[in-house]
Order: sequence, then structure tokens, then C-alpha cells
Amino acid sequence: MNKVEIKILGGGREVGRSAVALGYNGKYLLLDHGVNFTENDIPQFPQHIRPSLIEGIILSHAHLDHVGAAPLIYSSTKVPTVTTMLSKPLIRVMIEDFLRISGYYIPYEYQELNVLMDNIMELDLNESIELNDFQISLFNAGHIPGSAMTLIKLDNLKILYTGDVNTAETKLVKPADYESVDADIIITEATYGNSQHPLRTLVERELIDSILESVEDEGNVLIPVFSLGRAQELLCVLYSYLSGLDVYYDGMVRYISEIISSYPEYINMYGLLIKSLREFNMVRNSSERRKLVREKGVVIIASAGMLKGGPAQYYAKQLASNPKNGIFLVSYQAKGTPGRKLLESGVLEDNSPLVKAKVRWFDFSSHADSEGLLKILKNARSVKHVIVMHTEESTGREFVRRIRNYDDSLNIYYPANGESITIDV
Repeated sequence: MNKVEIKILGGGREVGRSAVALGYNGKYLLLDHGVNFTENDIPQFPQHIRPSLIEGIILSHAHLDHVGAAPLIYSSTKVPTVTTMLSKPLIRVMIEDFLRISGYYIPYEYQELNVLMDNIMELDLNESIELNDFQISLFNAGHIPGSAMTLIKLDNLKILYTGDVNTAETKLVKPADYESVDADIIITEATYGNSQHPLRTLVERELIDSILESVEDEGNVLIPVFSLGRAQELLCVLYSYLSGLDVYYDGMVRYISEIISSYPEYINMYGLLIKSLREFNMVRNSSERRKLVREKGVVIIASAGMLKGGPAQYYAKQLASNPKNGIFLVSYQAKGTPGRKLLESGVLEDNSPLVKAKVRWFDFSSHADSEGLLKILKNARSVKHVIVMHTEESTGREFVRRIRNYDDSLNIYYPANGESITIDV
């Protein structure tokens, strides 16, 4: 009897650094190959796998915690990498920015990135391709534009890798197409496996009310965002409610938005995105940035989402001392980041003054919550094995408990990095 091996190279009991090696007949399909960062901004890479054993790579979407280590594989081999048409140009932009900022710590260079790009096979959603023993299909994951869940068929076995997934509709992306997928094994993220998100319409209204509270008092509002996904979602939200407001966007948001807007088939409310980009204001240089913080009643959407660098960090420092201003966080804030420090301690840096601006966090997550993740499992009528990853340890253990409450006949695994699971085909 043949066996399939599932080895966790990254993302085991941690958020980020996703990397799974799916082994069959001595060859491996690599499911993502990402990075995360220490509190000192030093990138951490997945555990090593011999590139000669890899049959191909799937990149679920273009966030660095899923693609940042992919060029490493191309230092000594050339294999096909499968991703969606939109993810391909986004991957280049994200990794080039990674090299620019963290190049000293990265064990590859532009040459390896170029080889990766040359070996990408674009696969549209709901299409299939075969890489020797692995039959691969991609389905909308609902996380960001271009994100995909991957269904892999091996003989009679079906394996679903969710990547980052969202089952709720947003203005930017339609919900995950999980009803089209049945699987025997599910490898699932569980970033929010211990919680339930509030209704998006309620969160949007709370954010809009908070913005109006500040700007009507002649304060300014900073919304730090991830440049890929969260930024465009927030632009759409603000245009829906406040099309006449002075809204500015800055940082990598500008370049990413230009790429995304060229792929309307991946956008839920495409017309809304285009209107927001045309009618809101792009910040083009540092002199405009300095002028902007002296204005009154403006809203600034800027990267980075956790206040780790980018123009958002500059704006936060400039707005922090005025209680009329607001710094409204809308993204996951990892441990050790300035954003997490701001929420927990009220400061931007150790030994810096308390921030006087209003600080609030709004749940605009693009990850499924516990109920959404369970919907995917319940839909997969053939599922027998569930592997939980991409989650902080306490959250993951709680999600495992919730799965057992739903169906205690399932084989549930919560592996750490370096652990392997072997299942009969």
C-alpha cells in the first residue's frame, strides 16, 4: 500500500512561514514556502528540504509568509511553480520589496527570483494540471485577490490545502469556493480558530463612525494596512460610506493597487475599487507626506499594517501626540510588532511617550473564523484526517477541541515544525 507523507516545514504552531512538503513515491510537492520575522525584523525561513526531491511548488497567494522563501528552491534546481495569473506579478513585487529591505539576511538574490518567475505556470481558478503523480486544481480561497485553495489528487486520495482562507464575502473578494471541494485530508490554517468575527457591516459602521468623530473634530486618522489586500478593501469601504472625504493612500499600496486593478476577474466589486483609486488621493513623495500631516480632517491609508516601517510608521509618530487624531488598526498584529505594542502598552516604541491619539482596533480579518473553518470541514463529506497549522499554539489547541466537538471520529493532527504525518493511500 502506498503512503502519503505530510511534513510541516513552517507554519507549525505559529502564524506565518507556511511551508508543507507533500511526499508521494519519493517525490515532494511543496505547498507554499514563506517567511516570518523575529522581533528584530530578521527573517526566519522554513526547515530545509533537498530541492532535488521537489516535483513542483504551489504558491497559494503572494503574501510573504507564503512565498518569501520560494526562490531558495531555485538556487540548485528548476521545477514548475503553480499559482494564479494575478499572484504571479504580485509575487515579484512582494519579493523584490523583501530583497530591498531585508537583503542582508536573505540567502538568495535577484537571480533566484528571476528563475522562480521564469518557471511559474499560471493556472486559473477551477482549472487543473498534472505534475507527474500530482493532479492539482485551484479554487478561490477568498483571502485576497488571486488567492487559491489547492486540491491535490493522488490515485484515489484527495488532499485540500486551504492556504489562507476566508468564507465571508468582502468588497474585494468573493468568499472561498469551498462548496466545490471534497477531500479525504484537509490541511487547514487556523489563525482565528478560537474566535468568531463580528458581522462585517457592523465593523464597517464602527470604523466609519470613529473616523467621523475624529475628522469632524479637525483631527486626522491613520489606518495602517497590509499593502496587498487590506489596503484595497479599506479603500472600497471608505468610498462606500465617505466618497466625499479627503482620503489619501501611500506606500506600496500604490503599486499593488495598480496591479490588482488590471485583473477585474479576481475582484468582487471591481467598479467600487476603480472609483476609490481614481477619486481618492495618491501620496507621491516625502514632501507631500510632510505636508499632509499638517492638514486637518484627512484620512491616510498607508503601509505597513503592523507599523513595522513604511510611511505608516512616519505618520503614526507625527499624529501620536494629538488626542484629536486617530490611529485605527485593521490588521492582525503579531507579537513584538509596533502595532501590538501600541495596542497593549499605548506606546509606539519602548521608552517613547504614551500615544495621545485615539487608538482602536477593528476586525477586518481576511481569514475565516472558527465557524467558517468548520464549514469547510463539514462540506468535505469524505474527510477523515485534519491537519491544523498557521496558528498560535493556544489558538490551535482550542480549534482542535472544537473540531473534536463537531466530529470525534476524525483523525486530527496539530504538528510542530519538523513533524511528519504518514497516511495510507
